[in-house]
Amino acid sequence: MSTTRPPALALGEGIGDGVTDEERRSALRRMRLLATGLLVVAAVVYALTVGRAGGWGYVNAAAEAAMVGAVADWFAVTAIFRHPLRLPIPHTALIPRRKEALGKSLEQFVAENFLAEDVVRDKVQRAGIPRRVGSWLSDRGGSRRVVEEASTILTGALGILRDEEVTTVIDQVLVRRLAAQSWSPTLGRLLEEVVRDGTHHPVVDLTLIEVQTWLRRNETLVRRLVTDRAPLWVPDWLNDRLGKRVYAEAQRWVDEMVDDRGHTGRKAIDDLLARYADALQNDPDTRAKADEFQQRLLSSPGLADTVAGLWSSVRGFLLDALSDPDSSLRVRSEEALVDVGHRLVEDAAFAARVEGHLTDAAGHVVRRFAPELATVISDTVARWDGDDAARRIELHVGRDLQFIRINGTVVGGLVGLFIHTVTVLAS
Repeated sequence: MSTTRPPALALGEGIGDGVTDEERRSALRRMRLLATGLLVVAAVVYALTVGRAGGWGYVNAAAEAAMVGAVADWFAVTAIFRHPLRLPIPHTALIPRRKEALGKSLEQFVAENFLAEDVVRDKVQRAGIPRRVGSWLSDRGGSRRVVEEASTILTGALGILRDEEVTTVIDQVLVRRLAAQSWSPTLGRLLEEVVRDGTHHPVVDLTLIEVQTWLRRNETLVRRLVTDRAPLWVPDWLNDRLGKRVYAEAQRWVDEMVDDRGHTGRKAIDDLLARYADALQNDPDTRAKADEFQQRLLSSPGLADTVAGLWSSVRGFLLDALSDPDSSLRVRSEEALVDVGHRLVEDAAFAARVEGHLTDAAGHVVRRFAPELATVISDTVARWDGDDAARRIELHVGRDLQFIRINGTVVGGLVGLFIHTVTVLAS
């Protein structure tokens, strides 16, 4: 037992978090002794003042009423947890007899008052989670801790997974399901949206830049491709001029496409993609060719070996990177988390968006699952034995309930004194 907590269990003070059951039991025992002691004192005073005249009559009346109040409140408190004096008096031992109803009531109370959507959303908003998380992540130690824990978890998960199990799951769950249906209409709709939104433009830009770079580095190759395909009767000087001309025109055309987003070549690419997207959805021949290619690809004997090899390579890379604190993967992950932390602290608009998403997520969880979350209370109470439930609850709240007995003794004595005084004055 801790030697630093007993002062916190003094008379009139609460028992906070972290207190052991033994400390609670000791505090409950002390409060019972105090309440019972007051009853004994009232009984002794009553016995010593019975039949005595004068002012002792007032003391006797007060002691008598104090005993009545103490016994009545002892009965009330005891009846919550057990039968007083082990007598099967009706409407006693309430918790052992009605623990299921109590659990249901607690479940409903928690669900309606603590897991209410507005309460949870307000709590999440006032918690300032983005700012707190951002301050922690912006410190290199916090980001490193996240990466270390994530690396440990991922390493363990990768160590459990066997290559043959993963490839089997990919084949049975992914490949076979992909092969079981035609994806042409879906791909067509997706491509149509991509073209309409212009999402493909960065890919086109990157492709054109790569072509431009390749042309600048391979002038000799391009010119040779032209001259090698010229007829034998064409003079060499004409071949050379033709090669230069073709290369210059190709380079000029690509440069114009790179610089001009409204170039006719770019529009031709957009039109080609748009027509192909429409054909994938509506043209039977195009859909048939796409489906045939899909089946050929997914039924290829080498696909399983390719997937297995790819998974093995990825798994090996991840295991090596996760186990090395200085690997680029872990270092860049830490840097990314630090950047996110700084942004959460410094960018109020970004933090507000994150907080909004967190609030919406918490509200959605509570709205959908609050009744299920609250059932843990009734389910736990239902598993308890009746007497065990009474002991558990009394251990946590019984100490405070002893104040009812103490107050009953004191208030009873005062009321008895008042009634005796009024009686004497009225006689």
